Amino acid sequence: MKNGIVRFAALYVFNVAVLLLIGLLSAGVSVGFNALWAAVILTLAALFVKPLLTGAFRKAAAKSAADRTKTGEKVVQYVLVYLVELIIWVAVVWLSGVRASGFWSFALPPLFLLFGWMIYDQVDDKLRAKAGELYDVVQGKVTGRKAARTSASSPAQAPVTAEAREELDDGLTPEQRRMLDELG
Repeated sequence: MKNGIVRFAALYVFNVAVLLLIGLLSAGVSVGFNALWAAVILTLAALFVKPLLTGAFRKAAAKSAADRTKTGEKVVQYVLVYLVELIIWVAVVWLSGVRASGFWSFALPPLFLLFGWMIYDQVDDKLRAKAGELYDVVQGKVTGRKAARTSASSPAQAPVTAEAREELDDGLTPEQRRMLDELG
């Protein structure tokens, strides 16, 4: 549950910033304080709707993939990604107080969302780590416990043991961890 809350919170904060930038960069888009509610919709859409739409579109496009060239396949993939972003943008405008008027107010913001989420993927790990720390601090204050267990809080605990305990919390088996290490 903690990972889900941390992921939602980090993506939410990032989406608020992206929505405010869209409001600044797009003349026909009015965001303002509606960015707070629109970011909830955008975050939920990014976490749940986007994977479903992407999977459905890719499955439909895969049926005719043999008929396309390699370049044609790339173009189809890019168009599908844009269509998913466009559907999410229309949903955000429709379900929130964000206002968009004119063709470019619907055509450009999906590109901004795409670039924003590309940047988010680059900084995702750092954001999640920081959000996780904040979550632990708040949870510690609410329950009256210490904020985080570190090797400094128990001097008898070796740093290797602390690292092993952190690795156990990531949900990966040793073989999965090894395979990920080989990839990157």
